[in-house]
Amino acid sequence: MQTTLQTLVADNLTSSRRAFVGRTGMLSAVAVAMLAGKDALAQGMAGDTTKDVGILNVALGLEHEAINAYQLGAGSGLLQKGVLDVAVRFQADHKAHRDALIATIQKLGGTPVMEKKLDDYAKSLQANMLQNQTDVLNLAAKLELGAINAYLGVIPAFASRDLAKVAGRLAADETMHYVLLNNALGRPLPVGALSFGA
Repeated sequence: MQTTLQTLVADNLTSSRRAFVGRTGMLSAVAVAMLAGKDALAQGMAGDTTKDVGILNVALGLEHEAINAYQLGAGSGLLQKGVLDVAVRFQADHKAHRDALIATIQKLGGTPVMEKKLDDYAKSLQANMLQNQTDVLNLAAKLELGAINAYLGVIPAFASRDLAKVAGRLAADETMHYVLLNNALGRPLPVGALSFGA
């Protein structure tokens, strides 16, 4: 049953992360500058940001999913106190990502995608199949790995190092989460160099 859950969740995450990476290759320098909090830099740039709003909304949807996944884990009663504290901390990071995305979308004149109800996330992530702390940690690790690869996948699209830095910083947060979750699961560190973003 655990293998089936892992397969279903992995398939769902892979398709949504691929959509994000595929669309984000077109993200304009204006949107990235704004996401980085570099409004002055963005004002000197020109470009149509309509596509950017759509791309950023995909990223925002993924952050909403992560926030709610951690909420489901925290509310499950399956996590030990120390693990629960870490999950809440990781959720706070995702909330900061969400807030940066919302602010950028609004600055671009767009409407941020709304967060779904917790029950909708529970259904799509099949939270009813979570039976113990290991199941919760496995789900969180899969979400974090998908986020790492999505954010790393957009870095080559940016000509400016300053603009690529934003995606790199987001990927760094997700990588920290992933490695710590794997450590909590008793898994070894990733083997070899260049383990992420492939």
